[in-house]
Amino acid sequence: MNTRPPLSAAENTVPDLVLGLEDRPRAWVGILAALQHLLAIIVPIVTPGLLICQSLGVSARDTNLIVSMSLVVSGIATFVQCRRFGPFGAGLLIVQGTSFNFVGPLIAGGTLMVKQGTPVEAVMAAIFGVVVAGSFIEMGVSRILPFIRRMITPLVTGIVVLMIGLTLIKVGLISMGGGFAAMSNGTFANGENLLLSGTVLAIIVLLNRIPVVWMRSGAIIIALAVGYLLAGLLGRLDFSGMRDAAWVQVPQPLHFGLSFSWSLFIPMIVIYLVTSLEAIGDVTATSKVSREPVEGEVWMRRIKGGVLVNGANSLLAGLLNTFPSSIFAQNNGVIQLTGIASRHVGMWIALFLVVLGLFPSVAGVIQAVPEPVLGGAVMVMFGAVAAAGINILASITLDRRALLIIAVSLALGLGVSQVPEFLAHMPAALRHVLESGVATGGICAVLMNWFLPPAHLEAGRA
Repeated sequence: MNTRPPLSAAENTVPDLVLGLEDRPRAWVGILAALQHLLAIIVPIVTPGLLICQSLGVSARDTNLIVSMSLVVSGIATFVQCRRFGPFGAGLLIVQGTSFNFVGPLIAGGTLMVKQGTPVEAVMAAIFGVVVAGSFIEMGVSRILPFIRRMITPLVTGIVVLMIGLTLIKVGLISMGGGFAAMSNGTFANGENLLLSGTVLAIIVLLNRIPVVWMRSGAIIIALAVGYLLAGLLGRLDFSGMRDAAWVQVPQPLHFGLSFSWSLFIPMIVIYLVTSLEAIGDVTATSKVSREPVEGEVWMRRIKGGVLVNGANSLLAGLLNTFPSSIFAQNNGVIQLTGIASRHVGMWIALFLVVLGLFPSVAGVIQAVPEPVLGGAVMVMFGAVAAAGINILASITLDRRALLIIAVSLALGLGVSQVPEFLAHMPAALRHVLESGVATGGICAVLMNWFLPPAHLEAGRA
């Protein structure tokens, strides 16, 4: 996913590059390399939008617009990251796409607003207003990275990423069973839905055990293709979104309008901060595999530019009716696999993403995927997010202080997400802040990490 654990020993041994950062590949070499990156990112880019739209009951036509714009916005961000314009961009072969980090809180907050009687269009307006407002947090963070890094340590980041993964697993399980629509019509987790989701899940697991690199890299998209065909045989493909779409999707800024909701915004603050810190790890990892500096002035300029584009592109995403984006980590594996670190390949990737987004038939074909098929794939993706959080925590010294912070943060975060009635008698303003398990756990981790001194400081005072 778009989380990045610390570099492993294997990753620290970078093979010789076929093409370095500034090398210009021939057109056919650049296109082939770009297609390999595209294979690794296309599903993760469109999946968050599909999940949120399906959960909130967004119309097929509007879902098509949102999925299309997620591809366009990802292409624009990838271009800026690779090309670099002034302070914007890392100047590396970096791919950016829709972030899974925001899926859980947006579904939880949006679903609550729908249940309270708010029209879906008004909910989407509030979501995109929050996305726009939150983007300024990340852009601000890019200017004060040293201070933020002292406050949001790997301990805090690991806890929040783990919480995001654990809370998303419920979303994935609902999708495997057929989604909220299946819950309402009585078909949830019936044999057909479980056959579709179980087949996709099983294929992903099996392909990841085959010692053929390209099959492991394309496991998710291969499994989805098989699930897609199986759904077609069962008569489960719905192309209504494609039929209603125009031939070319012209961007429609503020299609839903913009509004604001504090109950949606507060949980997003912590997630925007954590996403900024993840971007630092992702840019550092890309620098490492590209044989570029991982410390010093050049490196600091790259991470500041990378985080700045993270925020600026989320601003653009909100204006163009889609969800926040972040730097993807999986493309570092493609760089290692191909030995091509040329940032000029990113121009081809960006072009492909924008072209795919401007032709709604592509989004319509993707949108036709039944939710159980998608659910089988996202369970692996969401589990990988949680595993990335565990990996981050495993990279630090887990002394008594760290274990206490982890224990209390996870207990409160998961507890609130499982028993929301616990907040029933709290003031409305505080309840809105703590309704998200990720926000509760993240705020707890930040405060405890800030106010509980590390062991060496306590020893110094003694």
